[in-house]
Amino acid sequence: MKISRQWMMLVFLLVVGVAQTTWAQVTLPQVNLGFKTTDNPTEVVSAIKLVLIMTVLSLAPAILIMMTSFTRIIIVFSFLRQAMGVAQMPPNQLLVGLSLFLTFFIMGPQFTEMNTNGIQPYLTGKISQEEALTQTLAPLRKFMFTQTRDQDLSLFVKLARIDKPKTRADVPTMVLIPSFILSELKTAFQIGFIIFLPFLVIDIVASSVLMAMGMMMLPPIVISLPFKIMLFVLVDGWGLLIGSMVKSFG
Repeated sequence: MKISRQWMMLVFLLVVGVAQTTWAQVTLPQVNLGFKTTDNPTEVVSAIKLVLIMTVLSLAPAILIMMTSFTRIIIVFSFLRQAMGVAQMPPNQLLVGLSLFLTFFIMGPQFTEMNTNGIQPYLTGKISQEEALTQTLAPLRKFMFTQTRDQDLSLFVKLARIDKPKTRADVPTMVLIPSFILSELKTAFQIGFIIFLPFLVIDIVASSVLMAMGMMMLPPIVISLPFKIMLFVLVDGWGLLIGSMVKSFG
């Protein structure tokens, strides 16, 4: 017992010594966060721009979700999982990741146009900040107008209590965004209803067969779930669903 304690103390001292030596050799950078007084207006403007950029970056996830195809895709995938009757398969992380990459695939032309016409010219100093904002929002506005119903747009124009716009360019972006979200919700629920129909037929058939056989204590989902999965696999459900959703944004 004494020998083992001595070995333990020796190992402990060696570990402490190595840690102290390693820590002494590590150099950490100094980071200073704070504000200082200045008489130069340029520095004040730069600080304000930095704060605004950080604010926009904090809102980037909401912008990505609400102003792109992400909303429709994730809702349709949720409807599919509910219609098939599988609780956590595919898992939420997989559905969100798939929806995110499909969004990048669908919005690729818009993102490229935003970078070419708005971001890069502003970074090189060719256009002003106001022009950069207008050029960057233009592809997103065009995409949202394509997917927005006229009745949803008129609804929010009335709610905003503004004059009826004569052209699409006169529609404020803060009116266009909720109109687009409402239209996406309607479209996603319509697609979800169509997805439910074939799986509902299988549930009805399974329930009727169990009742005819007198097996009322057996849940119909136990019988219908394998047939739903088999039907979805045989018709290449993932390919049909994803292909149809991508084409719906064309």
